[in-house]
Amino acid sequence: MQDGYDAIIVGAGINSLACAVHLGAKGWRVGVFEQAETPGGAVKTLELTEPGFRHDWAAMNLSLLAGSGFFKAYGEDLTRRGLEFAPASHCFASVFENGRWLGVSTGPGETRARIAGFSENDAKAWDRLCADFPGTAEFVFALLGNPMQMHIQGRLLAKALWRKGFAWTADLARLLLSSPRTWLTETFESDHVRATLAAWGMHLDFAPDMAGGAVFPYLESMASQHFGMVIGKGGADTAVTALLSKIKASGGEVHCGQRVARVIHTGGKATGIELADGTKITARRAVIANVAPGGLMKLLDGTSGDAAFDAKMTKFSHAPGTMMIHLALDGLPDWSAGEELKSFAYVHIAPSLDQMARTYQQAVAGLLPDEPVLVVGQPTAIDPSRAPEGKHVLWVQVRMVPGEILGDAAGQITGTDWATVKETYADRAIDMIERHAPGLKSKIIGRAVVSPLDLETDNPNLVGGDQVAGSHHLSQNFLFRPALGHATGKTPVEGLHITGASVWPGAGTGAGAGYMLARKLGGK
Repeated sequence: MQDGYDAIIVGAGINSLACAVHLGAKGWRVGVFEQAETPGGAVKTLELTEPGFRHDWAAMNLSLLAGSGFFKAYGEDLTRRGLEFAPASHCFASVFENGRWLGVSTGPGETRARIAGFSENDAKAWDRLCADFPGTAEFVFALLGNPMQMHIQGRLLAKALWRKGFAWTADLARLLLSSPRTWLTETFESDHVRATLAAWGMHLDFAPDMAGGAVFPYLESMASQHFGMVIGKGGADTAVTALLSKIKASGGEVHCGQRVARVIHTGGKATGIELADGTKITARRAVIANVAPGGLMKLLDGTSGDAAFDAKMTKFSHAPGTMMIHLALDGLPDWSAGEELKSFAYVHIAPSLDQMARTYQQAVAGLLPDEPVLVVGQPTAIDPSRAPEGKHVLWVQVRMVPGEILGDAAGQITGTDWATVKETYADRAIDMIERHAPGLKSKIIGRAVVSPLDLETDNPNLVGGDQVAGSHHLSQNFLFRPALGHATGKTPVEGLHITGASVWPGAGTGAGAGYMLARKLGGK
């Protein structure tokens, strides 16, 4: 058995790398083992279509990383190591069938003026939200940025009651528990305004009627208005490259193409790992698994020794899947709703709350949605360096889709195998974009379609193409992510910890779970 690491981390996603950086800074020697050939998990950039066209494989938005506690601690060093953000002042927009559009930008009065074009009452509601946001954000970001432990969150609740009073605190709690539809219909009267903000719930697992989803459209719209958005200069992998450099400088190692077959544990204690080729490696202080709960059970050969914990991990619920379409283009889409849309980082095609709800239910039922929600990313509008001069890339998330196809809601596609269906279904999505941006198809130089099962093959944490590594519904969020009593990554096996997007605070590029665990193990 090989010896040599204080901590072994399974998986090289953003949470793993952040965890390794902090432990390395505290003097731990860390080894990271990744089954894929490229580190980064969902955060990586590849030439998927044509030479010189750099496509973000899954994650594109690095705003959570830029605003995280981890970046506050290590951002200066990572910047010296090459991490560079490309800021977007025109953050996101939605296009509608009637040729209208609405977008959120940081310019003074820009967003308000657009909202007023739909409803002056809604513009006034937006003013109120913007005015209240700093005070609200202080507590919401504190909630999301701290470990989910009762004594920590209890102090936060007491602080809110003391400083803001019971009524304000109760309203905040109601926001955290509300569905997107409830909050949006209470706050705005325009269906277009509601739909534009509700689209952000679909980035996670929150269709309009899912309780607990209101906070995500709220936070994304307010944060975009106040701070803007950032993507990675040259690609999202600018973050991964800098993290790898920092880990190496601390004496750590990242091994790709090395699948971990199991965690070695005897007498209720984890002592190392065994690779797929039979190599055994010891860990003196900790084994950290950045895996989905089902994956953790596989690493433990089906049992941790605690039947109740094992049942919780086995029953962990995943969100519907996502399909990715990557396009190399001669030019940006010519949006018929307005030339200004070419400057936005994201353009959503999600015309109504009811359509989003229908799409979600179809995907949950195993059907290919007749009209999926499309998140059309235009990274080269923000960062031209990702493509040859004058050319562009388009990053399209098709949300939601089933991991296992049982049928087609439109009654047009008869196949049920993603390997044969994905190109045909991609045609449906591109046809939807073409309706809003005539001539798109003629601009396509290259195309790569990534099915939900392709995503899972590359990263087993994305079960069925679930890009958020587990549903964020209330029954599986906050204290219950991934299960009650384990939101800090604790497992029944001494020395074994779980981290990643399946653990509080969940999905995104903020590296919250990995950084919190590293601070718990190595000290602040």
